Amino acid sequence: MSRRTPPDSPFLFDAIEGPDFSFELAGKRDGLWPVAGTDEAGRGPLAGPVVAAAVILDPDNIPEGLNDSKQLSITRREALFDIILSSSIVSIASSSAATIDKTDIRKASLDAMRRAVFGLSSPPALVLADGRDIPPGLACQGKAVVKGDARSLSIAAASIIAKVTRDRMMARAGLVFPAYGFAVHAGYATKRHRDAIGSHGPCPLHRMSFRPLRQDKTET
Repeated sequence: MSRRTPPDSPFLFDAIEGPDFSFELAGKRDGLWPVAGTDEAGRGPLAGPVVAAAVILDPDNIPEGLNDSKQLSITRREALFDIILSSSIVSIASSSAATIDKTDIRKASLDAMRRAVFGLSSPPALVLADGRDIPPGLACQGKAVVKGDARSLSIAAASIIAKVTRDRMMARAGLVFPAYGFAVHAGYATKRHRDAIGSHGPCPLHRMSFRPLRQDKTET
C-alpha cells in the first residue's frame, strides 16, 4: 500500500523560482546519502506506456538549466537528456498500456517509479518522489514532494529523462502504427488522435480503461 504525505509549505508554490538542491542537502545532513529523485511521464495520454526515471545527481557536477521538463523546449530537453546521462546515475522503467488497464494509472505509475529506483546502480538512502505519493516497496526512506519537478533538481532531472524517453518511444510507435500520429501528439487526446481512433479503432497501445475508449464511458 502506498504512503501519502501532506503537502509541505503549499503556500510557497506560487513563489517557486525553479528547482534547487535543498531537499537533497537536507537528506545528506540527516545522514541519508545518496539521494535519488524520481518522476514519471505519460499519466494522461490515451495510448502508450507511462515511463518513470530515477536519477542520482553528482553534487559536484549538476547540469545547468535543470527544470520541470514541461517548462523546457524540445531542443533543451534533448540536450539536457544527454548531459544527465553522462554525468549522473540514471535508471528508467515503464508500465505498458496493458498493465495500466489491469491496475490503474496511479498504481502503474508508482510501480514504474519503484522499479526505476531499484534499477539504479548505486542504491539510494533517500528517494524524493514527485507528487503526493511515495512509491510502495522502496528499500529506503522516501519523501513525496508536491510539484517536485519544479522544486528539486534531482526530480527535475528525472522528469527530463522520463519525458524524452517516452517521446522517443512514441515516435517509434508511430512507425509501427502510422495511422494515429503518435510521433506528433505522443498519445495524448488531441483532435487528430481522437479522429484517428474514430476512423481506425484502437490499436494494442491504447489504454482501454481510459475515456473515450472505455466502453461504459466512466471516468478512469
